[in-house]
Amino acid sequence: MTRRRLALTSGLLVCALAGSGTAVAQAPDSPGAGPRHSSDGVRGPIAPDVPAHLRGRSNRSAPSSFEVAPGVTYSSWTQTDARGPVRGHLLTVEYDRRGVRLDYAGPGKVSKTAPVSSMVSDRAVAAVNADFFDIGDTGAPLGLGKDRSRGFLHAPREGWNSAFYVGPGGRPQIGTLPVVARVKQHPRWQLTNVNSPSVPPDGIGVYTPRWGRTSGAAVTDGQTRKVRQVLVRGNRVVDVRRKLSSGERIRGTLLIGRDRGASRLASLRVGDRLAVRWRIPARPRMAITGNRFLVQDGLMSVVDDREMHPRTAVGISRDTREILLLVIDGRQADSRGYTMVELARLMIDLGADEALNLDGGGSSTMVARRPDGKRRVMNTPSDGAPRHVANALEVIAR
Repeated sequence: MTRRRLALTSGLLVCALAGSGTAVAQAPDSPGAGPRHSSDGVRGPIAPDVPAHLRGRSNRSAPSSFEVAPGVTYSSWTQTDARGPVRGHLLTVEYDRRGVRLDYAGPGKVSKTAPVSSMVSDRAVAAVNADFFDIGDTGAPLGLGKDRSRGFLHAPREGWNSAFYVGPGGRPQIGTLPVVARVKQHPRWQLTNVNSPSVPPDGIGVYTPRWGRTSGAAVTDGQTRKVRQVLVRGNRVVDVRRKLSSGERIRGTLLIGRDRGASRLASLRVGDRLAVRWRIPARPRMAITGNRFLVQDGLMSVVDDREMHPRTAVGISRDTREILLLVIDGRQADSRGYTMVELARLMIDLGADEALNLDGGGSSTMVARRPDGKRRVMNTPSDGAPRHVANALEVIAR
């Protein structure tokens, strides 16, 4: 066990405590990123100011921990500081351990949601919820997703591409993943998203069978005029419509345009050749996104020390060669939640060189296989039960 982990288990580590410190410059939110703290958009309680002489003081319980699988350990603890009680849950994953890997988990179709425990694979020993998602409408994740076996699933071209991913060499990374999407016969056309919950104004979105059934005007923010739908099969246009379909299976590649994007699609005729392509240039083996970098090169990247929420985060410790999956309970009398600054500081104290904020609020869920062999939800979700979410980050171990 590392020195940092020993410090945590002995209760001596001072982490993410109330009212502490000054952070470095804040990474900007992605354009159109939506709710900053959680998909549900609930405003969290404002953290009280703490006098300087009380900062850094806390009472922490002795942690409870067990081995989930060789190379995967679960720990939990409680603490009380000047802002109130907090309950935390941590999974440490040795990413160089033979037979241990991380992957994207989803409910089958991009536009479906499910509890974390029901979407993970049979081989998964642990998981946490991941991307923010369109909770009030399509249910689809806002960002980028790639599965090791199914490949590229969904992504906007830009704007929500802050990702945790495993590179082509097997090294876990946290950074920005751009996406390239184009129409070969019309290189100037901007394809704005693939299997995303919304086609932006003037954009052209791409939808595949992995999305699920067509969603009508839900993917154009309710817009029904100046829209166009084109179905491509075998690199040929097979259908062109002025009205967006709803509830139909997608048999091919569906292009949906708004405003100027619709005008471009209106130039197409049935029988036209049309080759639609998309890719992630970094060629990750798997990838999943959050909304904000918490830690970059060992330095804090957020300054928000106000709203307290349940939190989920993923971090990478290069010194210990571990992936850190963290869930903080919140919106409860016995666990107030964390601010962004507290979350980032805790990730740094745990040894993270890089860390990414994932969906919080009622979405925050951690699942792990207990010593009795059964997978269970380890934290206490603030909704009272595990929320149906868009995807998860799962840990697979032999």
